[in-house]
Amino acid sequence: MSEPVPPIAKAPRRRVWIVALPLVLFLALAGLFLSRLETGGDPSRVPSVLVGRKAPAMTLPPLVGLGKAGASVPGIDTATLTGKPTLVNVWASWCGPCREEHPLLMKLAQDPRLRLVGLNYKDAPENARRFLGQYGLPYEAVGVDTNGRAAIEWGVYGVPETFVLAKDGTIAHKFVGPLTPDAVANTLLPLIGKLSAQ
Repeated sequence: MSEPVPPIAKAPRRRVWIVALPLVLFLALAGLFLSRLETGGDPSRVPSVLVGRKAPAMTLPPLVGLGKAGASVPGIDTATLTGKPTLVNVWASWCGPCREEHPLLMKLAQDPRLRLVGLNYKDAPENARRFLGQYGLPYEAVGVDTNGRAAIEWGVYGVPETFVLAKDGTIAHKFVGPLTPDAVANTLLPLIGKLSAQ
């Protein structure tokens, strides 16, 4: 007669959860990723708590040595950014995507309905001037944010970013990342039309 086989010891519940937890987390992240793909979520649209509020006050010095039509280009004072829709573009010479969007900014600068200003972020002045000399100067004003303090107050995640201000200086929209032809045609220009009419 053979001896009875001892019952297999049950693994403690804790061990099962330790093994299953990474799988559960992976499935949750995969589901989130899949839902973003299927709903067409735009990863460049990062919500900003500042949208709908007055733009944070800032007074930034000009980029020294920068001129346009024989005059010095001023710095940025948010108190003067009223009266017409304004784009505040956060850029730097060391930023690759800033080069990608620059031709669009040059075209937008020709639109009489809006004002375009540049917030130069943590950049060397000579590099910023060289960048604008090479790619063109679309800005009516360029403020220098050497230490990044103003960008922090505006809730900037990185460069480039573009804020759309209504006539009264309220932030109406925020673009994260480089502007694209699609974003300009389908979001920005209709918004400028609406803000101009108000």
